[in-house]
Amino acid sequence: MTPDDVIPWLLDTDPALRWQVQRDLLDAPEGTWQATRARISQEGFGAALLAHQDPVTGMWAGGAFFPAGFFEDPANQDLPGQPWTATTWSLTTLREWGMDAAPLRARGTADRLAEHARWEHDPTLPYWGGESDVCINAMTLANGLWLGADVEPLVSWFLSHQLEEGGWNCEWENGSHRASFHSTLNALRALLLHEQATGGTEATRAARAAGEEYLLERNLTRRRTTGELVGPWVDHFLYPPRHIYSALRALDHLRLADRRDPRMQEAAELVQAAQQSDGTWLQQHSLPGAVWFEVDVPVGEPSPWLTLQGLRVLRWWNDA
Repeated sequence: MTPDDVIPWLLDTDPALRWQVQRDLLDAPEGTWQATRARISQEGFGAALLAHQDPVTGMWAGGAFFPAGFFEDPANQDLPGQPWTATTWSLTTLREWGMDAAPLRARGTADRLAEHARWEHDPTLPYWGGESDVCINAMTLANGLWLGADVEPLVSWFLSHQLEEGGWNCEWENGSHRASFHSTLNALRALLLHEQATGGTEATRAARAAGEEYLLERNLTRRRTTGELVGPWVDHFLYPPRHIYSALRALDHLRLADRRDPRMQEAAELVQAAQQSDGTWLQQHSLPGAVWFEVDVPVGEPSPWLTLQGLRVLRWWNDA
């Protein structure tokens, strides 16, 4: 492959990816990319994932965050990673692919989950009320907005669980007072979606700005205390990313938030440095765990998803 082949290669993919190439890289007319986007629920990855939804409960794999019976099976204690097949992960995947929520709304998904789904962490908690984990609640807030569920109490939860330095941490329940790059980015993505859907409030806009500032103060990449890279995952790009932070994901969020800042320069350079001579980005990591089916390539191969994201981010960043 040569750089001239990259766009045709990306267009020869699933509708869930192709419509984003048309909109974000080719500036295609809205009617063109909307027509492709509408096919997500009808064919390919989207249709395949929808087929795994239980028509009675509205759930996937019988569980909210883990498949039904996962913790009752001793063999699961030795797995290298959790399954990615349950309801929250499946909804998040469909939403992030850009699928119109209409087919799920037609199935009464929000109401069915309100009736049948409970959190494994605490089965007394209703599904749309969330639980105690920042990343889980971020996905629940975003998915609820998408499906039309009442998730406004979760917005208040994020405001009350923001840490002093501006970010969030899923380990707050265990006494952590230091923010996490992973938790903070996931919270920010959900708050931005809430703001886009509702206009937000002065408090939610301030919370999002403070969380973004937490990341920017660290150049999206480094520990404030030592200046070292905060973790190997910063420039180890992967798809699907699940809850994992990377410079690429952070830049894509700030692109959507329309927030450009000189402190993003190092993160943009990391993304640029990962581009191969043929114009693609490689799959650099993979999270273990059961999936319904594979949606991207093995480690070491050119990833259509990462290539889309890398090209999109650099196009935005270089368009000064």
